[in-house]
Formats: sequence, C-alpha cells, structure tokens
Amino acid sequence: MSNSIASTTTSAGISRAERKVILASSLGTVFEWYDFFLYGALAAIIGKQFFAGVNETTAFIFALMTFAAGFVVRPFGALVFGRLGDMVGRKYTFLATIVIMGLSTFLVGVLPATRRWASPLR
Repeated sequence: MSNSIASTTTSAGISRAERKVILASSLGTVFEWYDFFLYGALAAIIGKQFFAGVNETTAFIFALMTFAAGFVVRPFGALVFGRLGDMVGRKYTFLATIVIMGLSTFLVGVLPATRRWASPLR
C-alpha cells in the first residue's frame, strides 16, 4: 500500500492567473455579503426611516421582509443572467448586471424618507 492519495496529487501550485481569479472572486463575494450585512445591521434604522407610519416592531419586520426579498429573488436572477451569460457572453452579462446594480443603488440613494415624500399629503 505504498500508493497513497498524497503521492498521487501534483504539487504544481497555483498559477498567477489563477491567483488573480481567486482574489477577484473573493473580493466580489466579500463586497456582496458586506452589503447584506450592512442592511441587516441597520434594519432598525431603515425601518424607522422608510416605514414611519406604523409602530416600531412592524417597521422592523417590514425592513427585514425587504431584506429577505433579496434572498428570495436571487435564484431567479441566477437563472435569467446565467442563461443570458451562456447566450451572449459573460462579459456582456457582467456589464449589464453592474449597470443595473449601479442604477438601483443610485435610485435608493435619492429615495426620500417617509417624512419627506409624505409631507405634501399632510
């Protein structure tokens, strides 16, 4: 039994290009999950700002439901953009998702809080 698993593996190592891919994908994952972490950590504040017409607990639950929507929609986005990536190429699909996320982030940034957009209705 001199043939062990350790002796059959190669010790070629990881190339420079593979390290770049690992670093880029790791950074992308860190940024994506940091976004989810921030929203979850600030859900109480977000609930107070955007759901001011209800009590504090309900506003917090609404904020967490909005947070959960990101997890519910994720598989559908993977299906749509995965298929699109297979059809037209991953670079184009990546660019399209970056533009969509950039526009969405901008729109959330300019979205007024409840007190501001509801003030003309009072």
